[in-house]
Amino acid sequence: MASTPTLTTAPARTPVRRGGADALVLAVEAALLAAAVLVGLLLNARGAGLYADAAPLYATWRPHLGWGTPAAVLVAVVVLGWGMRWAQRARWGVLLAAGWLTAVAWTLSLALVDGWSAGLARRLTAQAEYLHEVPGVTDIPAMLAGFTGRILDFQPDSWSTHTAGHPPGALLVFVWLDRVGLGGGAAAGLACVLVGASVAVSVPVALRALGATEAARAVLPFLVLLPGAVWVGASADGVFAGVVAAGLALLAVRGPGAAALGGVLLGFALFLSYGFVLVGVLALAVLALRPAARLRSLFAAGVGVAAVTLAFTLAGFHWWEGYRLVVERYYQGWAAERPYGYWVWANLAALLLCAGLVLGPALRRAVVAAAAAARAGWGRPGAPVGARAARPGGRVATLVAAVRGAGPTVVLPLAAAVAVAGADLSGLSKAEVERIWLPFAVWLLAATALLPAGHRRWWLAGQVVTALAVNHLLWTVS
Repeated sequence: MASTPTLTTAPARTPVRRGGADALVLAVEAALLAAAVLVGLLLNARGAGLYADAAPLYATWRPHLGWGTPAAVLVAVVVLGWGMRWAQRARWGVLLAAGWLTAVAWTLSLALVDGWSAGLARRLTAQAEYLHEVPGVTDIPAMLAGFTGRILDFQPDSWSTHTAGHPPGALLVFVWLDRVGLGGGAAAGLACVLVGASVAVSVPVALRALGATEAARAVLPFLVLLPGAVWVGASADGVFAGVVAAGLALLAVRGPGAAALGGVLLGFALFLSYGFVLVGVLALAVLALRPAARLRSLFAAGVGVAAVTLAFTLAGFHWWEGYRLVVERYYQGWAAERPYGYWVWANLAALLLCAGLVLGPALRRAVVAAAAAARAGWGRPGAPVGARAARPGGRVATLVAAVRGAGPTVVLPLAAAVAVAGADLSGLSKAEVERIWLPFAVWLLAATALLPAGHRRWWLAGQVVTALAVNHLLWTVS
């Protein structure tokens, strides 16, 4: 789409103004992080019930090194020194394969800073995790039919914390891994890394399919060196991010078959996390950006979502009943004490450490571009304003035209921001959002394509510093 180069190329007189705006945004981000840390320390000292020793992150302060440290530094140096230039000219298929492999190397390196056992092999074996329940699932249909009966806490057979907090699809992933011979913490951890790293493929594929090929190449290094990889390796949320991103990428690709498969993946995502109903905002944005056959793709995707939902319903799991009970379970635990007044804004500080400090300057450009596209759309010549408003469907058509004119590097990050805002204000995401919001964070980073090309290397270096600082100063293993 032609809008992306236009948005990333500034007139000669604007660099100082843009630089000043970026500095202001960075100052706001730094103030938010400092406030979240300082207030977190004060609230923890007063026993306010944050249940996060290193608030706003769910971690503990523990500076440390590991044998993953030099590997992570090496991966970062290769991408910064050579990979960014190569990404602009490499063959597309080779670039995607290399991007995925490098993202895997980056994620594994960060995990191994904590060591093989604590960072990967035992990370998913704690009592609160899904693997704790896998040995007890001897009959999958019976598990699905009786799932809601075990959601509430303080009963002899209640599910572990993470299992109870999600629909049964999350547990099914690890049961299926076990059934195919990939049981245990090491295999599960590696699966999370391999699937989670696929966002470095899915997001660029979606951007390219929506007409933003240059943007797809520009964004890929930011996805490869994602600071959120600290939590991708290894948590189930890495798998969730990979599934959601693949589903949205398939919606972007032309053809009803791809849309139907995308619908199946997004339908399954609804049974990975209740919060993924908010992915619908991103799905509608993708369909609005498609150049043609939007209604047919919407129908095909809807059939895919409906098929998965029907399958779970016939198996005995009712999504709405599960959601009602999980809200009750949520307030049976730490959420009852965690103060909404802190987490509703401190969550955003945690998101900054997951997506990186590039998020603010990139989103600022997306907002500016969206405003410009909206003004251009409503002011398009060819008919009087009153006539355009009176024409049946005129406002809707104008809105869709404005969305498509803004382009995917503007629309998709803003759609992800809307989803994050909904999750944050709901009060059902108090803490731990640095991993929970991974599926949205990777789409927020699509806005990095709007950064001036000459500045991207410095922004990416800042992403690396963020990831290494978090991973080496904090112990993020829950």
